[in-house]
Amino acid sequence: MVYDGILLSLVIGFFRGGSLKGLAHMKLRGGWLFPLLLVVQFVIFALQDKVAIIAKLSNTLFLLVYVIGLLFLWLNRNQPGFIVIFAGVLLNFIVMAVNGGRMPVSVEAAQFLGREYIDALQAGVYGKHQAITQETLLPFLGDIIPLSPPYPRQQVISIGDVVMNVGAFLFIQHLMLSAPSKKTSTAPASR
Repeated sequence: MVYDGILLSLVIGFFRGGSLKGLAHMKLRGGWLFPLLLVVQFVIFALQDKVAIIAKLSNTLFLLVYVIGLLFLWLNRNQPGFIVIFAGVLLNFIVMAVNGGRMPVSVEAAQFLGREYIDALQAGVYGKHQAITQETLLPFLGDIIPLSPPYPRQQVISIGDVVMNVGAFLFIQHLMLSAPSKKTSTAPASR
């Protein structure tokens, strides 16, 4: 979902006359952490069904990724939108932490994703997700918001995902609209 928000922000930034040059001037503390955390999550997701130790530790590893991500966001909290992104990630972290390291997903909201997804979700073998049950704590913070056509991708998202997207939108708009202008003054200086 966050990728959708980034793409939308880029498109709107262009319509508002923004430029990608602002992205080149981005200065983030620990900026290398973000791509590293994405790679780690993909590796955990890809290997958790194939490597026993990763399967056993996947919940803890996902929570560790979130903790490091929260630290990265906190270090950059003065960047426009980053405190909002921090709040969204924190909401997702909280619901995952109190539910054993997995994001609770509403089976009702996910029905349109297909029987195979629902079966995997209920069996507890779907990545960092698990079905919401009566034992789920803070289910309202889980993936309970269905997105289906006319939205271009079918998925179920959380309140935290929405908040993160708002923060990412604000940050990208700031970067794109604060880029140095192509236009330079050619008028002679007045005396």
